Amino acid sequence: MSSALLTDHYELTMVQAALAGGTAHRRSVFEVFARHLPGGRRYGVVAGTGRLLDLLADYRFGDAELAYLRENGVVDDRTLDFLASYRFSGDIRGYPEGECYFPGSPIMVVESTFAEAVLLETLILSVLNHDSAVASAASRMAHAAGGRPLIEMGSRRTHEVAAVSAARAAHIAGFSSTSNLMAGRLYGVPTAGTAAHAFTLLHDSEYDAFQAQIDSLGPETTLLVDTYDVAKAVRTAVELAGPRLGAVRIDSGDLAVAAQEVRQMLDALGATTTRIVVTSDLDEYAIAALAAAPVDGYGVGTSVVTGSGVPTAAMVYKLVAREDAEGVLRPVAKKSVGKPSKGGRKEAFRALRDGVATAELITTSPGAPAPAQARPLLRDLVRGGEIVGREPLAAARERHLASTAELPVPARQLSHGDPVIPTVFS
Repeated sequence: MSSALLTDHYELTMVQAALAGGTAHRRSVFEVFARHLPGGRRYGVVAGTGRLLDLLADYRFGDAELAYLRENGVVDDRTLDFLASYRFSGDIRGYPEGECYFPGSPIMVVESTFAEAVLLETLILSVLNHDSAVASAASRMAHAAGGRPLIEMGSRRTHEVAAVSAARAAHIAGFSSTSNLMAGRLYGVPTAGTAAHAFTLLHDSEYDAFQAQIDSLGPETTLLVDTYDVAKAVRTAVELAGPRLGAVRIDSGDLAVAAQEVRQMLDALGATTTRIVVTSDLDEYAIAALAAAPVDGYGVGTSVVTGSGVPTAAMVYKLVAREDAEGVLRPVAKKSVGKPSKGGRKEAFRALRDGVATAELITTSPGAPAPAQARPLLRDLVRGGEIVGREPLAAARERHLASTAELPVPARQLSHGDPVIPTVFS
């Protein structure tokens, strides 16, 4: 399926006007960056790059797309001819998935003709803003969980397609699994799930429901114990599954108190290895509050798929350099009040001291070598129109662990604050 119409009307009318004015084929450099970190967060997480590369491969204006544009008078015939043969032939560099970013970080740099590059604006921002917002929230939750596993289970709280990309982004940032089967099929994210309250209510008794689940899924399953009376449900669960019961799930009430009581009951009944999983509108703050509770895992829904109240990463896509009439690439920048940009094609490095990040170093000297004790952040994603930046999702997960491990300790604070390292331009 073509991804070409996942865009805004004015992207195409800009191309039409540029074709008419003779500027459409000027070499141009666009940059994706965030002026600030939404929600007063200390760092952001890049996600969505892999999805974007897949969508770029399908960015073609076929007969159906062209017919729609023609019938609705969106653009003129000259522009339709240009779109019919559209193939992105430029270069894209960017921060790889899982990498942390800060205000002003050149998260993605697109260099091509104006017409080729401007058409990608909406698609790039749509993907990166959504996926990075989810990953940024998920990373905070993973830190709060302190190594305990997290399952993403927010499919019923967002758009059906967004649910798939949210599961992928959360997995990059530390979630171990998802309830979403399409995310498992498309991206290899491990899937998990057992039963809801409806399954218990279907049966004549909780005993019958638990027995049916154990018979089907084995004693290692996870039994939901808060449909009626938690204490009675725990006793029934252990009676039926024995000490090999895999886990119990608590989805209501004071989770810290309930977890403590359930742990004591399980241990007294001999189910010392049975895990306790908690759900119920969790976010990073609720997870942090449960740090001392005997909880073995968390299920997070609404908060993770909506970026924990910050559903966009506030990223923008701005022209930072363009070819002049003499063929020289010149820096350009907005001077808008409150919305300025910094002109020039950039390189980015993470400054380190004894393995700890101290600054985001941004230079407008293309090809500049990495400063001492700094590592380069931009990587080739598309070169001459050829996609070269695909990688396994596991690589993004490993990168995220390494990137967050570099951050100073205050990065793990959940309170609102300034970015944990400064962005320095030179």
